[in-house]
Amino acid sequence: MNDSSWGAPPQAGYWGPTDQGHGHGPAPGHGHGSVPGLGHGSVPGHGHGPVQSHGHGHVRGAVPAGSAYDAREAPHTRPMPIVPDVAAHGGNQDDDRGAATPGGPPVRNETNPEPMPDASQPAPKPQKKSAGRDLSAAIGVGVGLGAVIVASLFIVKAVFVGVVAVAVVVGLWELTKRLDERKGIRAPLVPLALGGAAMVVAGYVRGAEGAWVAMALTALAVLVWRMTEPPENYLRDVTAGVFAAFYVPFLATFVAMMLTADDGPERVLTFLLLTVVSDTGAYAVGWRFGRTKLAPRISPGKTREGLAGAMSFAMVGGALCMQFLIDDGAWWQGLVLGLAVAVSATLGDLGESMIKRDLGIKDMGTLLPGHGGIMDRLDSLLPTAPVVWLLLVLFVGSG
Repeated sequence: MNDSSWGAPPQAGYWGPTDQGHGHGPAPGHGHGSVPGLGHGSVPGHGHGPVQSHGHGHVRGAVPAGSAYDAREAPHTRPMPIVPDVAAHGGNQDDDRGAATPGGPPVRNETNPEPMPDASQPAPKPQKKSAGRDLSAAIGVGVGLGAVIVASLFIVKAVFVGVVAVAVVVGLWELTKRLDERKGIRAPLVPLALGGAAMVVAGYVRGAEGAWVAMALTALAVLVWRMTEPPENYLRDVTAGVFAAFYVPFLATFVAMMLTADDGPERVLTFLLLTVVSDTGAYAVGWRFGRTKLAPRISPGKTREGLAGAMSFAMVGGALCMQFLIDDGAWWQGLVLGLAVAVSATLGDLGESMIKRDLGIKDMGTLLPGHGGIMDRLDSLLPTAPVVWLLLVLFVGSG
């Protein structure tokens, strides 16, 4: 134990063997220091300086230079009875608490003094609730993407199909890259990217039949492509590849199929608006009033209040879109459509959150500042696309 760290003289008692000898520690009698004895001073003693154990009864003190005194020849020195070693705080800790000296208050450790609070400084202000992302960057990127999508949607439909195909390819690249990095799963990207782009085009040109045929051919291409590598983990890799083909490009083909109707741009715009409105309502209400967790093990930030906000916003938006954008649409149909969009968008968001938790990542990529990657923006859109396509076909026909 380092006595200096305690800031007080050692107490009387047995301190155990030391590197200086095999004695039993400080003893009362004729020593010079802070041990009980017959001397005088602030602490009972018999001499002028500190003493400590130095062997079997050996003592040492402040003896003038040249003195003939030798403690080993002092017959009157007797050993101290063994006393249990008890530290001031119940253990041999070297911390910043002062040692309790006999007959006095604890002495503060001056080598590492505790910082005293400054009463003149104001207390720190509580931090405001944060969204966790750069909102200015997120808004700027969102507005830019929205402008590109709307412009391509209403000018040339084929250009919008190309935008969807590019988004699908980038999303597949992000997904397969994260699978490889985090799990060692090597889903073949080349057949996925080629088949995914072809799937979107086939859905636009040939409808649902073309999308299913392209999906089957893409899955077959994944199986064959993976055969060029060693057979280890073949089943795991091709399973991940087929999942990726269904999750990203196949679900995206429903957006292309919406576009084939006479009011196709309006249908796609309704789909995009309701998904964005649902996410916005969930964020606004959940951030302000969210208390009850919706799925804490999957996405701790989502609340039931946020889901209620998503439903409310989407239902109002759906009623307006069906009434003013969709041919032969009715407002009550918009209520049903908005409710379905809120549920599917939330499930899609939770689904990708589950994937990211399994992979141990926060975002799928870093391509979009404030948003993450392309897949972090497609998570709500992909599962919502077939829901909107189906309900619009049921309500107003395929157009």
